[in-house]
Amino acid sequence: MTQVRVKDLGNIAYDTAWNYQESLLQHNVRIKADKRNHPEAVTGEVTTNHLLFCEHPPVYTLGKSGHLENLLISNEQLQEKGINFVYTNRGGDITFHGPGQIVGYPVIDLEYFFTDIGKYLRYLEEVIIRTLAEYGITAGRSPGETGVWLEPGNPAKARKICAMGIRCSRWVTMHGFALNVNTDLGYFGNIVACGIADKQVASLDKELGRPVDEAEVKARLSRHFGEVFGADMIWEDMG
Repeated sequence: MTQVRVKDLGNIAYDTAWNYQESLLQHNVRIKADKRNHPEAVTGEVTTNHLLFCEHPPVYTLGKSGHLENLLISNEQLQEKGINFVYTNRGGDITFHGPGQIVGYPVIDLEYFFTDIGKYLRYLEEVIIRTLAEYGITAGRSPGETGVWLEPGNPAKARKICAMGIRCSRWVTMHGFALNVNTDLGYFGNIVACGIADKQVASLDKELGRPVDEAEVKARLSRHFGEVFGADMIWEDMG
């Protein structure tokens, strides 16, 4: 089985995590370029796969296909509220990251698995759907809208619990998913989340009516990632 190294980065600034992902991606891309340029080489470095978990201080991020008008507050208000704003190179529109949210960044070489971006996103969604099912939450997909939803078939109640946005270079991925676990949903009131004006957001603690152990959620996400992708998940010590 393909190995995926799992690491919990803890609470980390968005830019810092982005730079770390980028370094892992570029390392893999260089290895793949060397293999293409020197196909006769029998030995050499191999690409590595990672699943990074983290939490960010409050930040709004705008994807490369996003629209700035979906940020509903001014720069002055952002400063007053202590919220950062970052233009990022993932797909998708605007979203929020902050305390109580589990962010997952898979930096994986899809050539170990399959070379299909749509399938990759559906697999990520499946990881979240299976994890939520362990908490008695039935989640699903909303046609044409990436991410994981609760009651997607009911327009009056449909709400997104997990947003997704990725980048892929030479079939190596970065960025990923943001699952609301113990998240203050008030932050989403300052944006048109994911550019979708007519639907709400959700968090696991609000659905269950109690705080949720985030370490437990990460362990379950890792296990289901391994099941869905057919990978051997190896947890690494941050020390």
